[in-house]
Amino acid sequence: MNSDEVRFDERGLVPAVVQDAESGEVLMLAYMNGESLKRTLETGETHFWSRSRQELWHKGGTSGHTQAVVGIRLDCDSDALLVRVRQQGVACHTGEYSCFHRDFGSPTLSDGPEGGAASQRGNTGSLGEVMGALARLIHGRNIDRPAGSYTAKLLDGGIDRILKKIGEESGEVIIAAKNHKREEILWESADLLYHLMVMWEAEGVRPADVARELAGRGRK
Repeated sequence: MNSDEVRFDERGLVPAVVQDAESGEVLMLAYMNGESLKRTLETGETHFWSRSRQELWHKGGTSGHTQAVVGIRLDCDSDALLVRVRQQGVACHTGEYSCFHRDFGSPTLSDGPEGGAASQRGNTGSLGEVMGALARLIHGRNIDRPAGSYTAKLLDGGIDRILKKIGEESGEVIIAAKNHKREEILWESADLLYHLMVMWEAEGVRPADVARELAGRGRK
């Protein structure tokens, strides 16, 4: 990307939405000027312009919660950036992973029973966000191996034990689908995805690797 393509506002700033490259979860909104964008491209870690302090700042420079840049996208009007990163630690100064951790609510849906049920349950996040959070949890269990953790027990049991569970859960998904039992399909699919992700962790496969493979197939 050439910074000349970016349309900075009258203050010389452009909004930068920071997104987890693996899960798609939005982590934070910050602003860049020409210099911070240049440093971000040169160093491979995010740098921003602080509007309150009127100075450049390196995200995670003091806390260690840095953001390794995977890619930067420019929107259709060239006046906003999407910065895709691998987050080290947490993005929010409150200790939350994302700055957007507070639920503001959802509009009331009235277009039938599905919409009503959705508004009552609330938004649990996209599949990518949920899987990203689960991947971080599984990785943490792999590192810490806490007593009583089912995930740690699976990882301790080795790949054969994990693969056995994947085989069992695959069979349960097939049975649920053959019987047209929607709730069972949801339950068993979640079990299958979880055990697949434990296997990915055991084999050093990141969700982003699978996402890239799927995206590559979609372009063929």
